[in-house]
Amino acid sequence: MDGLQDPGNMGTIMRIADWYGIRHIVCSRDTVNCYNPKVVQATMGAIFRTRIDYCDLAEWLDEAANKGYATYAAMLDGEPYQTATLEQPAALVIGNEGKGISPNIAANVQHKLTIPNIGGTCESLNAAVATALLCAEFYR
Repeated sequence: MDGLQDPGNMGTIMRIADWYGIRHIVCSRDTVNCYNPKVVQATMGAIFRTRIDYCDLAEWLDEAANKGYATYAAMLDGEPYQTATLEQPAALVIGNEGKGISPNIAANVQHKLTIPNIGGTCESLNAAVATALLCAEFYR
């Protein structure tokens, strides 16, 4: 997570990760605290099954790429997720609700993914909703 600020989003993303068997979430240092009461409540227990680390996310992504992980970010200018080749193992970055992925993080990912705006009327999707769609596609 890159700068996620909404406790409900973070807790829901942790619950989504738990659903898909993702046991490690890495957060930039400016992401909401995972022990915020609203985060804990939204996880519905997933916080007890998921490792959460806060670190320099750009450095972590570089290390992950060096270990053979494909790195992805959810961005408005990316390749449609339905047609992208999704490699495994992978790291997926979800950005701040209002600002998206920060420029230094965008520079450290190998692949940009987007969820096409079919209706064309909304500006963006909720971060947790986007995470669920992308996790489902990685699982598929």
